[in-house]
Amino acid sequence: MKFVPFELERWQCTWENRVRINLSESGVHPLTLRGLVDLAGIDFGDLERVRLGYNQSDGTDGLRREIATLYPGATEDNVIVTVGSSEANFITCWTLLEPGDRAVILAPLYRQTWGLSQNFRAELVTFDLQEEAGWEPDPDEVSRVITPDTKLVVITNPNNPTGHRLSGEARSLIIDRARAAGAWLLADEVYQGAELDGQTTPSFWGSYDRAVVVNGLSKAYGLPGLRIGWAVGTEDFKQAVYRRHDYTVIGPATQSDFLATKALQARDHILSRTRRILNENYPVLSSWLETFGDAIVWQTPDCGAICFPRLTPVADTMDLAEKVRQECDILIEPGEHFGLPGFVRFGYGNETGELAAALEILKPVFDKYLY
Repeated sequence: MKFVPFELERWQCTWENRVRINLSESGVHPLTLRGLVDLAGIDFGDLERVRLGYNQSDGTDGLRREIATLYPGATEDNVIVTVGSSEANFITCWTLLEPGDRAVILAPLYRQTWGLSQNFRAELVTFDLQEEAGWEPDPDEVSRVITPDTKLVVITNPNNPTGHRLSGEARSLIIDRARAAGAWLLADEVYQGAELDGQTTPSFWGSYDRAVVVNGLSKAYGLPGLRIGWAVGTEDFKQAVYRRHDYTVIGPATQSDFLATKALQARDHILSRTRRILNENYPVLSSWLETFGDAIVWQTPDCGAICFPRLTPVADTMDLAEKVRQECDILIEPGEHFGLPGFVRFGYGNETGELAAALEILKPVFDKYLY
């Protein structure tokens, strides 16, 4: 049986913890346990008393209630807690897609759902964000590809890798077309809360009764090591994905559930830290990019610790990324992993000094390969 591998994850998992500096990550540098304890005002004694047994498999009632408060009209019965937003995407696609179903997926995006739809034997169709339109989709293409036989529409908003958030017009069009088709709409919103301008991106929750929202603590919260994500949908949908969840990881770790609950209660403090890092670091990256003139073109991201420039003289950015890894011991993310050769996704959520040092090391290498 043909299997579509997840090239981005294979690349990152192989190298991200072996290089000197990782610029392939899409979130801000993670909080330490002590940092989370201090930001969230956690009594360390309470953490020490957490029993290391099996957790409630869909997430404790308390954690699901905290998540539900982020989605007006939702209750804990609409929420399932998963091991990262990746598991939420997986069990959602597993639940909704059968062989031959039509899946319409925005591109570029984190290619998990792109690969899953093919591995579940769905018919994959994409609609593209247009670089020349500021990474907005073409309305005519959206209307053309979301046909009456579409089973699932998938988007990432804010977007990875571009850092763009959809305009209100694009958002409304996608919802209207999904509704007209009777399709499910899966919105991965894991970068929500990491907006440079401080304006939280509106959720797709509540826009349509078949809208499913996925999110988690990895990106905007800087807590990827907790491995806490969630999916929010109708109560019937929650029960359907819960049955698949029983076959995957059973449930989240008890310590992670406890810490995630505390993190959400301190959400404003944590997201303020994230936005401060982004606004301190983006000028460092943009100033560096400007030194290359017309050889690098890019658009300022709205959200996330990611920037997706195009290297105009370079066709094979996979080859460039490999040269950078070997010569500089630095990891960058090639555009091939998003279906767009010639682009590179830079993560700029590192500690500021580390980011500046990495860019200084990269400068002569980029000069060599871009000119």
